[in-house]
Amino acid sequence: MPIRAWFPTYIYCEPLTASSAARARFNADLADECRRLRDFDDAGRRWSAKNYPGGYTSYASMNELHRFSSTFAGLEKTLTRHVRAFARTLDMDLRGRAVHLTDLWVNIMPPTAAHSLHLHPLSFISGTYYVVTPRGCPGLKFEDPRLSKFMAAPPKIAGARRENRAHITYPAEAGNVILFESWLRHEVASNRTSDERISVSFNFNWS
Repeated sequence: MPIRAWFPTYIYCEPLTASSAARARFNADLADECRRLRDFDDAGRRWSAKNYPGGYTSYASMNELHRFSSTFAGLEKTLTRHVRAFARTLDMDLRGRAVHLTDLWVNIMPPTAAHSLHLHPLSFISGTYYVVTPRGCPGLKFEDPRLSKFMAAPPKIAGARRENRAHITYPAEAGNVILFESWLRHEVASNRTSDERISVSFNFNWS
């Protein structure tokens, strides 16, 4: 074949567990804990008021929740299995190496809250687990990592194949895990629903 694809960018999306009933029960408990955390976390609410307008995140105040909560510790164990599966797909050599969750935090997006374009330095795989996703809430939008190098390239046609687009959005679906390499830039558009969107974000490293 004269044309081949090289240097692909992989994004992983799978349900947290096989049982939809188990995911629903777990998410109900997790959502309750996330909301109670917001009520408790004065420092997080103050930081969010300045840096995450309209929303709440424990990113700058309580970002190692797996160390303090059995609910989040259970999530850590399951996420680690997904991360190892993703790393195998990426052909990463983790033989004899430990994969560990470095930080994990809660994001609550009421109506109008958004999360601007960013990446996750000092980790190798990052991701999001969706807890509450009202119908029509924003998904996770990824940017082609080569975008700054396109220079004189013409625009893509309206019906461009997904793999040839400059951006792609994964819908937010409660119970799903999304993983990506930490250097991949991403954002969440404004929540235009009338309900809260709740997710848990995290970073993994290796040693």
